[in-house]
Amino acid sequence: MAETTVEVTVSPGLTAPSDASDGSSAQTNPQDLLLVVFIHGFKGTDSTFAQFPERLRHVLAETISDVVVESIVFPAYETKGELTAAVIRFADWLTNLTVQREVAYGVGGGAGKAKIILCGHSMGGLLAADALIEFVRTRPDSRAPLWPNIVACLAFDTPYFGLHPYVFKNTAAQAAGYVRTAHSLISNLSFGSKAQAPTAASQAPIAAIEAPPASTQATGSIWQKWAPAAYAVGGALIAGAAAGTAYYKREDLSVSYTWATDHMKYVGTLWDEATLKRRVDTLFQIDQSMGVLFRDFYTNLPTNPPKFVDPRTFIILPKSSTRYASHFLPANNSLASDEISAHTGMFDAKTNDGYYELGLMAAQLIRDVVISIRTARESVEPKPAKKTPEASPAQVNQDATVKEKPAEENHSTPEDEVKQDSPLL
Repeated sequence: MAETTVEVTVSPGLTAPSDASDGSSAQTNPQDLLLVVFIHGFKGTDSTFAQFPERLRHVLAETISDVVVESIVFPAYETKGELTAAVIRFADWLTNLTVQREVAYGVGGGAGKAKIILCGHSMGGLLAADALIEFVRTRPDSRAPLWPNIVACLAFDTPYFGLHPYVFKNTAAQAAGYVRTAHSLISNLSFGSKAQAPTAASQAPIAAIEAPPASTQATGSIWQKWAPAAYAVGGALIAGAAAGTAYYKREDLSVSYTWATDHMKYVGTLWDEATLKRRVDTLFQIDQSMGVLFRDFYTNLPTNPPKFVDPRTFIILPKSSTRYASHFLPANNSLASDEISAHTGMFDAKTNDGYYELGLMAAQLIRDVVISIRTARESVEPKPAKKTPEASPAQVNQDATVKEKPAEENHSTPEDEVKQDSPLL
C-alpha cells in the first residue's frame, strides 16, 4: 500500500500526553484510547455527519472511565471508480493514523493499544466492512492479532443486502418532478441562443425516457449540452441504481455521462447478490470468532395509512428467522417523507426525530465493547500472589513454647467421670 500522510485535528479538549522531562509530575497514560472513525458514502463530504461525531465522543468520554476518545472523519474522497480502490486508500489512511496516535499517546506502550471503531454511512459502511475484512485476511497467520485493532464496525443505513425496491417505487414520482422542473427551467434560459420550449416528451414516465427530445437540438443551448446526462441521472438512474446512493440533487443535472458511469461502477456491488451475501457472512464470522462487533442501524419509517400500510426502509433487511437479523437495528424516523430523505437526513435532528436515540444506541454498543475487552483482559492477567505476614521474634518464641509444653496429666477418678457424665447430678 502506498504511503500516505494523515492530517487530523484532535477533537476539542483532547491533547496528547506531554513529556514530563521538565520536572513536573508525569501524566498517567489512559487505560484506553478510542478512535471513532467516520466514513461518508457516495457523494458525501466531511460535513455529512454534522455534529454527530462530536456528540458521540462526548457521551463516550463521560460514560467510560479512564479513556481518551477521538472522533475523526475520513477526509472527503472521490466516490468514483471501483470500490476496491477506495478501500485501499482508506486502509492506507487508517494505518498511518493508528501509528501516529499510538505513538502520540503511548497508551500501554505498544502497537494495537488504540481501539478503533469504524462508523460508515451508506456506501461508507461497505468501505468499512471491506477494509476490516482485508485487515483480517492479510494477517501473517490466523492466530496473529488484528492491527489496526478494529473492535467494532458500525454501519448506518448501509445496504448490505441491497436497496429496498420500494425506494424506487416511492420516489419515482418525486424524481420525475425534479426532471420536469429542471427541464423547464433550463429550457427557458438563453446563453447566446434561444432554446426551444420542452415538448410533451418531457412529461413521459421516467421508465420511458431513453434520450433527450429532438426539440433540444437548438445550437448553443445549455439544455442541449447537458440534456443527455440530465435525463440519464434524473431519469433512469434515479428510478433505478442511482436512487441507491440517495444523493440525487438538482445540481447533479449539470454533470456529464462520466459522472453516471463512475457512479454505476462504484455502486455496482449493490446488484451482485453473491458478493453481498459473502460480505455479510464474513462480517458475521469475524464478529463471532474475533469479537469485532458488527451492527447496522437502518432508517425505519412508520406506517402511514392508507398510502403506507407497512413500515418503510431504505435497505433490504435480512429475514427475521436468519442469524443476521439481530445485527440490524431500527433507527426510527417519523419526520422524513420518504426513504431517501430519511437516509440523507439521518444525522440531523431537524430531519430525524430519532437522532438522539441513535447516538445513545451507538454509544451503548461501543461502551459495551470496551467494558467487555477490559473484563477479558483482567481475567487473563496474572494476579500478584498474597504475601504471608512475617512473624515477630516474640511470636516465634511463643509458638515454640506452646509446641514444647507437655500435656497435662489427668488426675480425675472414675467416680469423678461418672458424676460428670450423669445428667442427674
